[in-house]
Amino acid sequence: MQTRTLGTTGPQTSALGLGCMGMSALYGDSDRAESIATIHAALEAGITLLDTGDFYGMGHNELLINEALRTAPATAREKALTSVKFGALRTVEGGFTGYDGRPNAVKNFAAYSLQRLGTDHIDIYRIARVDPGVPIEETVGAIAELVEAGHVRHIGLSEVGAETLRRAAAVAPISDLQIEYSLISRGIEDAILPTARELGIGVTAYGVLSRGLISGHFSRDRKLAANDFRGMSPRFQGENLDRNLDLVDALRKIAEQKGVSVAQTAIAWVLSRGEDIVPLVGARSRDRLAEALGALDVTLDGDDLAAIERAVPAGAAAGDRYPAEQMAHLDSEH
Repeated sequence: MQTRTLGTTGPQTSALGLGCMGMSALYGDSDRAESIATIHAALEAGITLLDTGDFYGMGHNELLINEALRTAPATAREKALTSVKFGALRTVEGGFTGYDGRPNAVKNFAAYSLQRLGTDHIDIYRIARVDPGVPIEETVGAIAELVEAGHVRHIGLSEVGAETLRRAAAVAPISDLQIEYSLISRGIEDAILPTARELGIGVTAYGVLSRGLISGHFSRDRKLAANDFRGMSPRFQGENLDRNLDLVDALRKIAEQKGVSVAQTAIAWVLSRGEDIVPLVGARSRDRLAEALGALDVTLDGDDLAAIERAVPAGAAAGDRYPAEQMAHLDSEH
C-alpha cells in the first residue's frame, strides 16, 4: 500500500482512506455483515485510515467500526487510524438542527465517541461544520486540550474556508482539512487548497466519486430509496442529472481507452493532484472496495490529464453539491 502524510504535523496514512458513513446512514439500507467484511478487506489491503462521524446513524457507525476492529487481526487493528467528525445536532426523526462547537460540547462529544469506539484515543478529531455561534479558535482550543490530555492525537478541520483555516492554524497544529474534492467539485483549487499548502495542512478528500454520480455505476433511470439523501441532492435531479451523466459518458471513453473503470479514473485523478491529498472512498461492499483499490495502479500522464480536463472541465457540473439549506452551513462556500 502506498502511503502519504497528512500535512507537516499529521500521521502517515494509506494513500486511500475508507469513508464509512454509507455503512450506517444516508444511502439507503446497508448490510452490517458486508460492511464489517468490507472494513476487514480494507485493513487487509493496507488501508489504515477509517473515517466516520459520531452522528452517522446516531453512533451506529462508530459502534460498527468498533466491532470491525475488535474482530480484525491484531496487526491490522493496531495500524488503524480513526478520523472522527463531531458537532452535528440530530432529531429522533433523523433531521439535522445545527452544530455545536462549544468547548464543553466538544469534550462531551469526544467522551461518547471514545466509549462507542472502544478506544482510549481518537487519531484525528474535527468538527463537521463550523458552529457560526462559536469562534473557531474556541472549538480548536478545546480539541487541543483533548490532545494535551492524550484523548486525541491530531486536530483536523472540515469544510472550512481559507480565512477560517488560517485562524484555526494560529491556535494549534492542524493535520488535515477534510473537504469535498472531485473532478466535478473543484472549488478548493481557488483559495482553500493553496492556503492549506502554505500552512502545511494536508487534505482528506471526500466525495471523490460525488456520491456515486461519477462512479460509472449510476444510471438515469435508477430509483433511489426514500432514505437515500441523494434524492434531495441537486446534482441528482432532472436535467442536472442528465447533464452530469453526460460528463460521465465523456469520462468513460477515456477510461475505456486506458482499460480501467470510470471510478478508477476519477479516483486516480484526485490522487494525481498532490501527495498531500488522501482520497476517501465510500465503498460499502468488497466489490466496490476492490475497484477503488485498483485506482492505485492507474497512472495518468500529461495527455491523460489533458483529455480528462477537456471531458470534464472545472465548473462543468450542473447543480450545487448540497441542497441550499446544507450549503448555508458550509464555511468553505462563503
